[in-house]
Amino acid sequence: MNADLSFGPATGIGSMPGGDAREAAKTVTGTFEDFPFLPELPARGPGADMIGRTAGMLVELYARVEPSGWRIGDRPGRDTKRARSWLGEDLDAIEEFTQGYEGPLKVQAVGPWTLAAALELKNGEAALSDPGACRDLAASLTEGIRLHLAEVQRRIPGARLVLQLDEPSLTAVLRGRVKTASGYRTHRAVDRQLVEATLRDVLGVHGDGPAVVHSCAPDVPFALLRRAGATAVSFDFSLLTERDDDTIGEAVEAGTRLFAGVVPGTDGPLSDPAGSVMGVRTLWRRLGLQPGLLAEAVTLTPTCGLAGASPDYARKALAHCVRAARSLADNPE
Repeated sequence: MNADLSFGPATGIGSMPGGDAREAAKTVTGTFEDFPFLPELPARGPGADMIGRTAGMLVELYARVEPSGWRIGDRPGRDTKRARSWLGEDLDAIEEFTQGYEGPLKVQAVGPWTLAAALELKNGEAALSDPGACRDLAASLTEGIRLHLAEVQRRIPGARLVLQLDEPSLTAVLRGRVKTASGYRTHRAVDRQLVEATLRDVLGVHGDGPAVVHSCAPDVPFALLRRAGATAVSFDFSLLTERDDDTIGEAVEAGTRLFAGVVPGTDGPLSDPAGSVMGVRTLWRRLGLQPGLLAEAVTLTPTCGLAGASPDYARKALAHCVRAARSLADNPE
């Protein structure tokens, strides 16, 4: 699929402040006319948070809230029902504001490794501690995402769906930095080939459709994600170092799109749009890439989700992404 058809010039990450699904959908579709996303509203409480929302999508696996976090259980309970109900509300809202829409639309779910690091087994340890549990979780997630994508497509038939997997814990999983329940030890690092193969299986549920992996942690494993089948990688641009130059250059040359998080995700002063993309232009020059490639290879986003922002700032930040993308397209040098 042609890159310029798969993605728009700017979009959001996923989470928005507040608890009003219609207001969030209206903001997102009004701001990103050519690349809206399905908003997530964690302020509503457990089940609307990133982990609970995705746990509600699982097939034949259920999770409930314990004092320590989300724990896998045997049957759907109140927490699963609540998560599914809120997701239904969000889908109703986005459907209302995308009547007749034709173009890319992004939907998000937590990826298999961040989910395995966050969901507890009956013994209180993370699913990450048990290879069999990780396998079952990934299989259940894959089927859940398949059903979710089919539901979104049914409601918005003209949309070209873009799947985003949120993997903020991926680097910690690869480096053995996820803490055990006691907090005194860490789970051992998961083999890179297993991590890659599992991601490939989950991303494969979208067939040839465009897929993004998002992480706002440092040291995003660009090469691994590319091999796993991600057509785009979403990251906090401010965390890049010159160590990342080679892998980013290779990714761009291989046709991987960069979702560059350049607009702060929490309240603060915003620079002018040209200032927000100065770092992207500098990186491009450092890598010796063609300036004309910029608009084709980069989508601008906030640095991370906007759940912690004020509603007013969130609206401004999203609009700023659009203006910054226009600045990049108009003046790539």
